[in-house]
Amino acid sequence: MATKSRIEWTESTWNPVTGCTKVSPGCKNCYAERMAKRLKAMGMEKYRNGFDVTLHPDELERPTEWRKPQMIFVNSMSDLFHEKVPLSFVNQVFAVMREASWHTFQVLTKRSERLLELNNDIDWPDNVWMGVSVENDDYVFRIDHLRQTGAIVKFLSLEPLLGPIPNLELPGIDWVIVGGESGPNARPIKREWVISIHQQCKRTHTPFFFKQWGGTNKKANGRTLEGRTWDEMPQQFEFS
Repeated sequence: MATKSRIEWTESTWNPVTGCTKVSPGCKNCYAERMAKRLKAMGMEKYRNGFDVTLHPDELERPTEWRKPQMIFVNSMSDLFHEKVPLSFVNQVFAVMREASWHTFQVLTKRSERLLELNNDIDWPDNVWMGVSVENDDYVFRIDHLRQTGAIVKFLSLEPLLGPIPNLELPGIDWVIVGGESGPNARPIKREWVISIHQQCKRTHTPFFFKQWGGTNKKANGRTLEGRTWDEMPQQFEFS
């Protein structure tokens, strides 16, 4: 069975790579690092290396065993474009995604430079959505890198949103996710930042997904914006 996810914008997760290293302020309170340390302490073999980057070739074919079509977040516990993940393994992951054509795969990275560097070596399947994380205005350059790739669907994850992004360049971008940081020591998100991004998406007719306000009590703070939830997607996809 697929690993069901509590992430609001996906259905399942698949982790052929685990572990990562911090590259920008959005990484400070990484949920995956906390979880990996917990799983190692519980004796889970897959996390024997804790949060060190680790390849799991035995996990590669997993999505081909899941017959029900679903939205799958790739490497929720890592970054496929980490410099310690060789191109050969990246291409193996993409080959599986192409083979499992009945699924939709979501890949997300903060390492947009390497994404662009490897772009011409990747055969982009139609069922892969490629995204970059952008936590504040200092990292909007990642959007330009993403725009230059051959991905069919391109999206942004503005989470954790740590500052205003007043001038988002959205041409060629198919989807925007916004969310506040959650968990211990969560940094605050301001309503005006979210509303500004939402308005920019409205002007460009870019689907907008508001994931959460976050905070130390994510559930209590909810995910309602302007009196409703926002679950727009880049193309028709119904969660079951």
